[in-house]
Amino acid sequence: MFQQSALGTSTPFGGARTTSTTSKDIEVVSPPEDSISSMAFSPAALQQNFLVAGSWDNNVRCWEVEQTGNTVPKSMQNMDGPVLDVCWTDDGTKVMMASCDKQVKCWDLASNQTIQVAQHDAPVKTCHWIKSPTYSCLMTGSWDKTLKFWDMRSANPIMTINLPERCYGAAVDYPMAVVITAGRHLIVYQLEGKPQEFNRAETNLKYQHRCIAIMRDKKNSPTGYAVGSVEGRVAVQYVNPTAPSDNFTFKCHRVNCANNSYQEIYAVNDIAFHPVHNTVATVGSDGTYSFWDKDSRIKLGSSEQKDQSITRCCFNHNGQIFAYALSYDWSKGHEHYNPQKKNSIFLLPCFEDMKPRSKSSS
Repeated sequence: MFQQSALGTSTPFGGARTTSTTSKDIEVVSPPEDSISSMAFSPAALQQNFLVAGSWDNNVRCWEVEQTGNTVPKSMQNMDGPVLDVCWTDDGTKVMMASCDKQVKCWDLASNQTIQVAQHDAPVKTCHWIKSPTYSCLMTGSWDKTLKFWDMRSANPIMTINLPERCYGAAVDYPMAVVITAGRHLIVYQLEGKPQEFNRAETNLKYQHRCIAIMRDKKNSPTGYAVGSVEGRVAVQYVNPTAPSDNFTFKCHRVNCANNSYQEIYAVNDIAFHPVHNTVATVGSDGTYSFWDKDSRIKLGSSEQKDQSITRCCFNHNGQIFAYALSYDWSKGHEHYNPQKKNSIFLLPCFEDMKPRSKSSS
């Protein structure tokens, strides 16, 4: 399946940039047929760029992203329930698929076969591959209020950690993991040696946490995280802040209405940090994506409003490509669902747009 020769790198992804990002957004062919719940680009171990996406149509799709921006559908795998999360192994040979069917399956891309590797008592909301100097394993978080770790050679987890509530999201960047749950719980884990709780953190967010991403410092080590809420707000927090002012929140994904007399507030659906610049992207139920420089605390830019929510986003491993998914996120209930609106994934070249503004943080 993945035997193509490596793509040339002489031309930036998508060709030359223009001042308008919209004109450079490239639509992925053969998109999912239901709301898109998860996306992930292949790791640096692969010379080509591959994108996988899981959706509520029970499928996980894989595309090759060519240097021109063209996408080539490669394969698709099916689960017995909506797919809630996907992740790659560090060597790029396998994709993990977490589903409402309470299972996680491992998709071996070379053989195009799947095998069940994890099991919970409720839908599995998150799956993350952990690669440490001493071990590799799969971490899964579920609505059964547990976090489990699997070496995939056994039907039983090597470790189970009880959570205070249902797992709503997680982020992993060795040696750190962060989990958000119902009830606005946020738990930081350290993964060295064996996974264990580091602390339980409070945020200034007053409403339910919806998404989480880990950020790095200038030495490229995980140093903190950004949490998005249903209330159009993001909290940026350091594990060991040097000053209380290091931790802050900012508003986003809000639309001014009626001569600025009030705001419509939308959920932050996903957060992703740029792998080179460490700037951050947010996407929301308002149908926009925005790029931010957290160090200078300024917005680098944002898109025009799309015709439906943006549910997920991600960067490829070298930060050249930003992918975002348009689909209904059900935030307005079933009565606002419009089956005529198709689900879409778009790619755009983003390296220049994501550069920090201030010299001190570049």
